[in-house]
Parts: sequence; C-alpha cells; structure tokens
Amino acid sequence: MTSSHDALDSLDQRSVYAAPPFFGSAGAGNNRPIGVFDSGLGGLTVARCIATSLPHESIYYVGDTKRCPYGVRSEEEVRSFVMQAGRWLAERDIKIMVIACNTATAAGLRIAQQLLPVPVIGVIAPGARAAINSTRTRKVGVLATSLTVRSGAYMRAIQDLDAGVDVYGCPAPSFVEIVERELATGAHLQERWLQNGDIFDTQENRIEVERTLAPIVNGGAHVDTVVLGCTHFPLLAGPIRHALGPEVRVVSSAEETTRELRDILERREQLADAGNEPQHRFATTSDNIAEFAAAGSFIFGQPLKSIEHISLDELKSI
Repeated sequence: MTSSHDALDSLDQRSVYAAPPFFGSAGAGNNRPIGVFDSGLGGLTVARCIATSLPHESIYYVGDTKRCPYGVRSEEEVRSFVMQAGRWLAERDIKIMVIACNTATAAGLRIAQQLLPVPVIGVIAPGARAAINSTRTRKVGVLATSLTVRSGAYMRAIQDLDAGVDVYGCPAPSFVEIVERELATGAHLQERWLQNGDIFDTQENRIEVERTLAPIVNGGAHVDTVVLGCTHFPLLAGPIRHALGPEVRVVSSAEETTRELRDILERREQLADAGNEPQHRFATTSDNIAEFAAAGSFIFGQPLKSIEHISLDELKSI
C-alpha cells in the first residue's frame, strides 16, 4: 500500500494549478459562485455541506492557512483579515459571502456586511439557532477559540433568541492546532473522514479534549447541548462526544448555515439554475499547495481540482 507521505508527494501537480476564471454559465447571473472564507481548512466542513445541499451552486473557497489560527489574534487583526479576503472574493464576482469561521464571524461579520458590495453571512447566528432548537434544559455550552469566547458573540446570539438560556463558554485554544497538525502529517490520505471517524480519535487527543472540557463537564453547568463554535471542531467530534457523554447533544453550525444561505438566495431569487454545472475553486495563503490539496480533499470529500496561491502581500494591497 502506498504510504500517506508517498501519496502526498505523488499528487498530480496539475490538479493544484490555478484554473481560468469562472466561464460560461458558471460566471453569469445567478450562477455566479458563493464565496466561502475561513482561517484555514476547517471551513471546508461548511463548504462540503453547501456543495451537498445546494448541488448546482459554484463555490469559491479561500483558506487563510498561513495566518491560522485566528483564535489567538486580536479582534482588530482578524477584522482586517476578513476584509482582505472579502474584497478579494468580491473582485471575483461572487454573489454572496459566507464567513465559515466562528472567530472571523465574531470579529468581522458586522464590518464586512457594512462595507462589502455583496451580502455576507456568518456561522454564529445559525449555530445559536441550532443550539436553541436542541436544548431542553436551556443550558448550553459553547466550545470555541479563546477570541470567540471572549467576544461573547455566541452568548448574545443565543440569548437574543431565548434570554432564559444559560450559556457557558469553554475556550479550546489547542483544538485548531490539533486538527491542523493531524492534517499536516498526511496520515489521513488513505482514509475518508466521514467514513472513518476514528482518524482524530486518538488517546492523546482524548486526553487533551477531556482536559479542555473539564470546566463544563465537571463544573456543575449541567449543559445538555454543546455548540461546536469553530469549523475545525467537527473533525474532533469523536473525542468531544466521548468526553461529554451520551446525554449531551453536540451541534455544529454547518447545516444551519446552509439552510440560511438557501433561504437568502431564494428570497433574492439568486439560486443557481437547475441545469448549472457547478465549479468548485479554492485559494489559500499556504505555501504548500499540495498539502492543502490533500488535507482539503479529505475534508471536502472530493478532490480539490483547482487551487491557487494568494500571497499575503496581494491580500494586504487590496
């Protein structure tokens, strides 16, 4: 059997060359792409849900992998990153932008909605709705990056929907690094994440997840629902569910975000034509395109056939 590193080395480099701009019907009117932005690879969990639920829609995904993780940065920094990526995507004639990163949503959604020339949605409000729909005890935990927890964005979003819900923030600063590190090893290349949930469910990861979740598991919060407040975290769903136990529901924002996206496009009469052949394009600030292609294909569930590199200088100059 080919080793994971051999598979990475043998990737057809033509598959990671930049493709020409969207052409034909895919670049016209309602068939323009949906822009999806994330701090790295985690947002591909959202992109995958969009591609599955809205199969005629084209997607233009940007992963700012070189500056990942965002959760340890200041809100001002993250806000500037959101605007850089948003302007870059807007120049490529997207019809709507999804900020598929909870930290970036918390820091930059409002300014992006105010200043970008296209509608912008984030993942926090949909995640909050999913939590409200799930909880029975009205006690909800939010597992997120330190910046997202500090921002209070989930608490506000949840309590705007139901002011009687108690919200317990649980910072998980190490989880993004765990996921990115696991993906970088190439050990996943012979597997498919959704078919094999054990790839990230190692003893080492279980210990770290249990340590991180201790405040809401052992702290008397009695939550019955935990929101995965980072798009990287569904990849650690196995260890997270093990730590929380079977009585606690774990919810992710990807499906709820996709439902909101569909509703907006329907109201604006911008759903792609039923006969549209979708194109999925990807861009990253990572210097290792082949590694991004391999890890991204694993999460997205199909090969990333068109990837381009964006330099930080290019983003900063927009």
